[in-house]
Amino acid sequence: MKTRFSNLHIAGFRRLREVDFSLQPLTVVIGANGVGKTSLLDVMSLLAASADGRLNDAISELGGITSLLTYDSADRLEMALSMDMPGKPIEYSIEIAPSALAYSIENEKLTQQRNDPSRPFKYIDSHLADIRYFEKDGGKLQQPNWTHNILESSLAQVPKMFNEPERFRSALASSTLYHALDVAPRAAVRLPQQMRLAQLPGKDGEDLVSCLYYLRETERDRFESIEDTLRVAFPTFERLEFPPVAAGTMALAWKDNNFTRQLYAHQLSEGTLRFLWLATLLHSPTLPAVTLIDEPEVSLHPEMLRLLAELFREAAQRTQLIVATHSDRLVRFLEPHELAVMSMEEDGCTTISRADSLDLEAWLKDYALDELWHMGRLGGRA
Repeated sequence: MKTRFSNLHIAGFRRLREVDFSLQPLTVVIGANGVGKTSLLDVMSLLAASADGRLNDAISELGGITSLLTYDSADRLEMALSMDMPGKPIEYSIEIAPSALAYSIENEKLTQQRNDPSRPFKYIDSHLADIRYFEKDGGKLQQPNWTHNILESSLAQVPKMFNEPERFRSALASSTLYHALDVAPRAAVRLPQQMRLAQLPGKDGEDLVSCLYYLRETERDRFESIEDTLRVAFPTFERLEFPPVAAGTMALAWKDNNFTRQLYAHQLSEGTLRFLWLATLLHSPTLPAVTLIDEPEVSLHPEMLRLLAELFREAAQRTQLIVATHSDRLVRFLEPHELAVMSMEEDGCTTISRADSLDLEAWLKDYALDELWHMGRLGGRA
């Protein structure tokens, strides 16, 4: 990856009252239930929505701004994110506060370090209704000459004439959150699917068949890598097939050495489907700038988690990957620099520490990371 996001600041979001977090190519977040792992992913999703003009919808889906604020100690939500660029890091910040039945964007800035570190260049500098963008022709910050939506960020409405700010905005807007795959009997991933151009399997697996078929036809090496991964995870797996069902519709068929007939998606186990979906997602050549995955271990046999850790590392060469997990077995297959630990303090709020910042060298000679987590050496326990 030529550029990546480097630091995330959060203040006033649920239990994340004041958090500064260094982002790496791969970060797996562990911690007790209710400590805020999913909240961390939700903040990144909110920032992505802010960049994509969907902030109002995203806040509504999360229950409204007042339900997001840290109880008893926050009257606004603050988020800031920086991106490394050669010699010219970009930083974005936004503050959102309740206002009447909705919210107001109190402050918003998009700045870039250029020649003078003490005076970053401002692309956006907005305060409530005083919206200001840098205007190239005028050479200064000016109010927009178009109708500005006050419930959406200035970032989503910034003119796209500046290359590096647009790179920041589009990368952030592409960031995608994946929850545990729905594998109910009538879930989209179990049914025949209408064929269409799809380079990702979809949040609900609704494009899994199209994505796999596309990779087989256009990215043969990647498709074969997915099948090789499945053979390691399931030793009797032979190959994937895509029998037509109706005009423009195909099914997913799993050929197993133990049976003469194919197994179809509705016959596969929950763990098999979830692993196939994850393998397809992580092998995709068109992953977004940031990929967020919540509880990937659901339904998976513990022995598959070693494979999953390897898939994470390979995917992290093409996307920044942030994973939230409860699985101590997955932790066993990680390196300290890949692990972040969330711990709840006495006041009910959360802190985050990267495992490689802890003094673990002597302990790691005798114990694995998951054992240190059980022992409480990493924190993050209930």
